[in-house]
Parts: sequence; C-alpha cells; structure tokens
Amino acid sequence: MQPSVEAFFHEATNSLTYLVFDAGSRRAAILDPVLDFDIRAARTGTGFIDKVIARVRDLGLTLDWILETHVHADHLSAAQRVKAELGGTLAIGRHVATVQGTFRPLFGAADVTPDGSQFDRLVDEGDTLALGDLTIRVLATPGHTPACVTYVVGDAAFVGDTFFMPDYGTARCDFPGGDAATLWQSLQKILALPDATRLFVCHDYKAPGRDAFAWETTVAAQRRNIHLAANPDQASYVAFRRGRDEKLSVPALILPAIQVNMRAGRLPPPEGDGQSYLKLPLNRI
Repeated sequence: MQPSVEAFFHEATNSLTYLVFDAGSRRAAILDPVLDFDIRAARTGTGFIDKVIARVRDLGLTLDWILETHVHADHLSAAQRVKAELGGTLAIGRHVATVQGTFRPLFGAADVTPDGSQFDRLVDEGDTLALGDLTIRVLATPGHTPACVTYVVGDAAFVGDTFFMPDYGTARCDFPGGDAATLWQSLQKILALPDATRLFVCHDYKAPGRDAFAWETTVAAQRRNIHLAANPDQASYVAFRRGRDEKLSVPALILPAIQVNMRAGRLPPPEGDGQSYLKLPLNRI
C-alpha cells in the first residue's frame, strides 16, 4: 500500500520533516519535527513546524504518531510543539536509553533518567504501529547512533541518517555509540527492501554538481550510492568510513540539540530564576 507523503525542508539545518498519512482513514504521522533555533540569540521558534501543523489541519487529518528516527545532533526536535497542538504518541528507538546514559553526565542532566521514559513509546526491530489501514513497521538500523530506526510504511521507508541521497553518501559513525561495521549491516538491511521502495532521507546538502535539494530516492538507486559503489564490501566500507569521519567537523548544533532531544524535545528544566539554560561543556568533545 502507498501512503501519502509530504516533505517539509528546513533549510537552516538541511533537515526534513515528513507528514505521512493514510488517505482513506485520514490518520497521520509526523516524522522528525524540527524546531527553529537561532544559536546566536539562543532563541527557539515554531514558524517552521507550525506550517506542518497547519497542513495537518487543512487536510482534516488526525495525528496518531510523532516519530523520531534517532536523537538528532543537527536540529532541535519540535515534538512537544506538535504534541501540544495535535496530540499523538511520541515514539523513538528503544536504545535512546543508551544515548541518554552517554550524554547525561556530559551535561550534568540530573533530571534525565536514562530509560527513555521521556517518550511515550519505545520501539525496536519488528514492532508495528497502526496508521489507519496502513501499518508502520520498525527496522532497527543503528550505526550512526545506537537508537537509529527506520520506519517502513507500505512502499515508503524513512531512513533517518543512515543514507543520504545516492550522490552524497551515507551517515557518519563517529558519535558516541556509533560504529561503521554496524552501519554497514543496517545499510544492507535497508537495501534488502524491494527495489521500488521509496526512501526518504533526513537531510540533504546538495552534492557537487546538483542544483536542487532532494530527499526522495529508491532502494534500487541506493545500490549505486557513491560510498557503497566505491567500497562494495564491509571491510573496505569500514576503513573508508573511519578515515572520512576523522576529518569531519562537529555539527554546529550538537550541544544544544542533544540536550533538548534526549529530553524528547523539552528544554532543560528551569533553574531558580525560572529560566531554562543550555550548557556548553568546555573541552569535552
């Protein structure tokens, strides 16, 4: 079955938020909702996600699910804004607890119990979620982070940061808990889906020579992904990935993003003056 998919591109972070729905029942899911964040002014905003929320209302949809593919390091999650406006059950991969356990001490986040309880539902390999007459199937696809999952809905798969567009490559694996060999196995799991499966990526940065942003591809096209074509076996891919990751810069928003996203899109709890603060641990990453 073919779900309806609408993509919303957040150009400031090169991120995608997706609206997925069953046209018959009008039941919907929002994947990877993005919160605006001006790091220079330390100010959040909802202009982007409010457009997605308005679209849900315009289409007369009922939101059942807010789905995170992983704990993002490049944008802040707007999950709580979506939940407040539209309801829905917030889900993420079960191994978010591992990510929380890693980053809790870095930020002195005593309020974060590292068990995933900040989310409504923890999902893992083989879990299924109802979306009207459609079924959302969960694939565990770690490697970029331990908590990464892919959501398969009919002929569409939302692959998070595992794959980029075929001309751009695949995800980095140098974050805590990341592993290139594990990512290789996850990529093969996605490539085992039917060739015509539509794949929707979480980011696009326009590969050299391409004029427009893009975010939809297929399993068949990803078999020719530039990173896999040049490194067709696990050993060569792992060596390539490790060498490439050593040269990559830290994502610009990793410190504010992780603090918010490991709390399921909530800001850190207010301090004595009633103000929330983000922390910048010095000389730690």
